[in-house]
Amino acid sequence: MTFLHWTFDPAVIQAFLPSPFEVDVRDDRAWVSMTLFVMSGFRLGPLPGVPGMSTFPETNLRTYVRGPDGHDGIWFFSLEAASLPLVVGASMLYGVPYKWADMDVTTTGETVRYRSHRRHDPSVGHDVSVRIGEHRPEESPIDDWLTGRWRAYTTVRGRPAAVPVDHPPWPMADVTVLDLDESLFRAAGLPAVGPPIHARYSPGVDVRLGLIRRV
Repeated sequence: MTFLHWTFDPAVIQAFLPSPFEVDVRDDRAWVSMTLFVMSGFRLGPLPGVPGMSTFPETNLRTYVRGPDGHDGIWFFSLEAASLPLVVGASMLYGVPYKWADMDVTTTGETVRYRSHRRHDPSVGHDVSVRIGEHRPEESPIDDWLTGRWRAYTTVRGRPAAVPVDHPPWPMADVTVLDLDESLFRAAGLPAVGPPIHARYSPGVDVRLGLIRRV
């Protein structure tokens, strides 16, 4: 999993958030992140994973918010996934903006390349290459703020709701962005961005999502 981060004027991001969500800030800036990863061993509760459908690439474009309950969490601008069942099921269950995409992740030595384009609009996607660096023995405060989020917010029939998220701390490594070609920001209506101001790589953790609930 690769985390790429940018900052914005909080007012710019607040304009995209429905009431009563408020943008969460650090150092007086709003943060938007692109997370590129491979979902491995995906399954529903105690059910076994389905061969050919439980491992697939995904890319999320997200920001950080405060919900009406006062807790911090994640708000998604878009979620690209190469699994049609996930796209359909999660969109219906969680009300989040999943997009079905043709995606590919390749690893050559310490270099990882993430490629994607939406099936219904191939002009929207990304081609990102990174080189993995040294492991970081301790999690920094900014990494904890950006990745230690325990709920994702959404709206269901116009009402705010939250999905609990549970996972151990992400083991982190430095990462160098070699190439970045993306159109996800434009598709979401966000301003164009240059190179990320903060980037990390993680070999991954086990993640569990709970049942959606109103807040």
